[in-house]
Amino acid sequence: MLNKICNHTFRKIYVSIFFALCSISVATAFQDNSDLLERVYTVSTDAPFDSESFLTDSKKGGAFPLVANGVPSNILVSSEDFAGVQRVAKHFQTDLQYVSGKQPQLLNTPSDADNLIIVGTLGNSPIIDKLVQSGKIKADQLQGKWEKFLIIPVKKPFDNVKNALVIVGSDKRGSIYGMFELSGQMGVSPWYWWADVPVQQRENIYVKSAIHTLGEPKVKYRGIFINDEAPALRNWGKEKFGDFNSEFYAKVYELILRNKGNYLWPAMWRPTVFATDDPKNASLADEYGVVISTTHHEPMMRYHEEWSRYDGGDWNYETNAENLKEFWRGGLERMGDNESLVTLGMRGDGDEAMGEGTAVKLLKDVIADQREIIADVTGKPAEETPQVWALYKEVQDYYDKGMRVDDDILILFCDDNWGNVRILPKKEDLDHEGGYGMYYHFDFVGGPVSYRWLNVTQIERVWEQMNLSYQWGVEDLWIVNVGDIKPMEFPISFFLDFAWNPENIKAEDLPNYYTKWVNQQFGSENKEEIAEILALTTKYNARRTPEMVKPDTYSLSNYREAERVLNEYTDLLKRSEKIYSGLPNEQKDAYYQLVHFPLEIMANLSEMYVAAGKNQLYAEQQRASTNIYADSTKEKFFKDRELIDHYHKEMADGKWNHIMSQTHIGYTSWNNPPIDKMPAISYLQVADNASLGYVVESGEESRWSKNGLYSRSFPTFDKINDQEYYIEIFNKGKEQLDFTVESENDWIKLSSTEGSINYEEKIYVTIDWEKVPTNETQGSIVISGAGQEFTVTVPLMSETPSASGFVENYGVVSIEASKFSDKSDSREVKWIEVPNMGRTASAMTVQPADAERQKINKNTPKLEYKFTIFKEGDLTIESYLSPTLNYKKNEGLKYAIAIDDEEPQIINIHEGDNVPDWEYPDWWNNSVTDRIRKKQSSHKSIGKGVHTLKVWMIDPGVVFQKFVIDAGGLKPSYLGPPESKILD
Repeated sequence: MLNKICNHTFRKIYVSIFFALCSISVATAFQDNSDLLERVYTVSTDAPFDSESFLTDSKKGGAFPLVANGVPSNILVSSEDFAGVQRVAKHFQTDLQYVSGKQPQLLNTPSDADNLIIVGTLGNSPIIDKLVQSGKIKADQLQGKWEKFLIIPVKKPFDNVKNALVIVGSDKRGSIYGMFELSGQMGVSPWYWWADVPVQQRENIYVKSAIHTLGEPKVKYRGIFINDEAPALRNWGKEKFGDFNSEFYAKVYELILRNKGNYLWPAMWRPTVFATDDPKNASLADEYGVVISTTHHEPMMRYHEEWSRYDGGDWNYETNAENLKEFWRGGLERMGDNESLVTLGMRGDGDEAMGEGTAVKLLKDVIADQREIIADVTGKPAEETPQVWALYKEVQDYYDKGMRVDDDILILFCDDNWGNVRILPKKEDLDHEGGYGMYYHFDFVGGPVSYRWLNVTQIERVWEQMNLSYQWGVEDLWIVNVGDIKPMEFPISFFLDFAWNPENIKAEDLPNYYTKWVNQQFGSENKEEIAEILALTTKYNARRTPEMVKPDTYSLSNYREAERVLNEYTDLLKRSEKIYSGLPNEQKDAYYQLVHFPLEIMANLSEMYVAAGKNQLYAEQQRASTNIYADSTKEKFFKDRELIDHYHKEMADGKWNHIMSQTHIGYTSWNNPPIDKMPAISYLQVADNASLGYVVESGEESRWSKNGLYSRSFPTFDKINDQEYYIEIFNKGKEQLDFTVESENDWIKLSSTEGSINYEEKIYVTIDWEKVPTNETQGSIVISGAGQEFTVTVPLMSETPSASGFVENYGVVSIEASKFSDKSDSREVKWIEVPNMGRTASAMTVQPADAERQKINKNTPKLEYKFTIFKEGDLTIESYLSPTLNYKKNEGLKYAIAIDDEEPQIINIHEGDNVPDWEYPDWWNNSVTDRIRKKQSSHKSIGKGVHTLKVWMIDPGVVFQKFVIDAGGLKPSYLGPPESKILD
């Protein structure tokens, strides 16, 4: 057998040829099907992402009727097949009833039929084996395969059956996936129960006359971890099922399998013990074919809560080894023959480090003793029992210092709990036979601040990091922490779909993934718009986790940032409300859960924080409206609870009570507060008489002026940008304020020249460039009210220079990385755009993700951006990068940058990152909090006019989101300045 390094190195070369041959082989592997050869249609693992369905609604060319004229075909499954296959055949029977309105018969022996669906597992179903023996089908394409199914039309499989559709699996899960694949394509969403997605009835559903398969999965184990489950999932589960019992887990197993997963770390926090709370939990998982394992700090099939019940003394291997070994032996004995993946190693009790320092010898002794227990309990060599060693947090230190384990043990790498991969295998280590896995997070309790309430995971980031992992050889286990399962429905679907075949979804396919997923849940009407709403909602919510948003997160003074953020939510919410109101009633609960609620509640939460921010700022400015924003903050705070109550008590008739009850407002440390607490607000006793105040947008500051308050000058207006700035007039008293704003120049245009206000009003200022006299450099505006008068200068750029590309404004040039003016690739390495990835637009990186480090020469992959500045000077460039970690464990990932013909500057994005991320250093806290890393470069004496920013790839894995060129005017903000104007 080829070793892993050969598989990894040569897969990409041979995969297309291999599957082309497989398609031909599959088509010719079955007798009595020669009429199919001219129209064979096979979906292999290398089929394009948007490949055609197996199904059609018309009977053409001998297509097999799953449902014809509202009548479903009956199902035949052997009573001697796996119990899980028989169980899922009942689900499949119900699915056919959902789509047809009539229940088909589920048979154990053939009966007279024109059409019959036959389900079975090769070598475990006498019915399937009989078809093999009679020459009706051949087993070549399934023998020895992992989780593969074939869907085969067969004429006269038995004397009393005219036509059959055979769903045959290479193993138990292969048979199950074959049935659930047809269910999904018929219109039964994997989320039909977990998100109340309705099933549309159809009169006719036919399977195209061909042999169909999805091939084998590229990642062997693919699963989820139910974690951080109290109070939301726990209280919901108690109310719905009584506990995390086998009724609950039956729903979980079905969900995993319908999404083509096969692996689970069960809920594990106190007082839960998966294996003993309901003894059927484990046996039912084995029946379904879901592989059960335990988490990174629960070795030997024992659960966190069990040690306290066991009363075995200290969790310390140096002082209490015998009790621990006996405890672990019990876990292996209880596991029995259930298909499992045994976690090895040891961490401290309660998800902590085992002790200070890195005790390599001690941990090696622990694993050696654990393997002795495995061999002794199972009665076979330890290497015949699948095992995994998780390098979580401090455990990675052992690996970094050279500790290695036996070659059969799967090594599970981990992200940093925030979706950033910490380490990947070196290419020289790819021959490790046990293989490699990745533990990823959609949810986390820990520093810098826990996130566990809403989905804040962009699938684009998941794609980029897991594609990086896969191309570096991580292909044996993918598991993701999904918290309470809901509301992570969409990223769970993506993670498991992507894990089935990471080669099948390219970066350019990601927008279409949203559309396909939306179509599966809601049908084709409005699917593109719903997909965009879903994509943008996740983008906006992911900019900063809800738990970490503060009143001052988005700037109230610079770049209209807070206003822009709220407008984005408001516009998107209006679109979603229109769709929601027009949906059939049976779709509204699903739409509310999957699309509308995460948008609506985060829009409300953002309004609350901006209102609280204005309350604090306006109190400093003594505005009369300070109290209005205090009231608005309170209103939005209580609306948050109203929206959650609607989700819990009214939507879906209260089915999901408690599920959104994670606290999310008022964090003061990493851990969640016991209750939601409103941001601090202030009320003012304002003066009785009216009093004038004003703010100039981006106005020049002085020792008396902050954030434009009472500024005496606007920034410079220029003809190219044709700016619009505002003056905000505000009242500092109870009486109504009458004010005037007068221009002393006819070329200054004002949106209003007078007003009467209780609180505030914005007056917008623009320039009529046709009226500006030659060589004019400034004008002025006079603001009057309540016995006060102020003059504000309106400076102009007297000359209009030639300009191209991104044009300076506010003393800044802001460039989205995906808006390059030119790019160059090499023969081996190409730039790709990852659509929608990041905080503002899209991102740029390179493929393949495991490319070699590049040296700068004429062939090095390069991006170029034209830009214009208005005066000579020194420039600082901030490169906004995704917070990728140093997964190579070298001196750091690098890129190069220059302006025009400068000597390229080599930038190490990890320079200074000396403390491990699991210890929560400042550099890491900032990067995961802001979802960005910024690296600066300095460029001296750059002349005014048009220039070219050049960026070279050096290391793969560096992801560019934005470049901000500071020409002396950069102001603080969270997202950075908005994109500059672009001229051809």
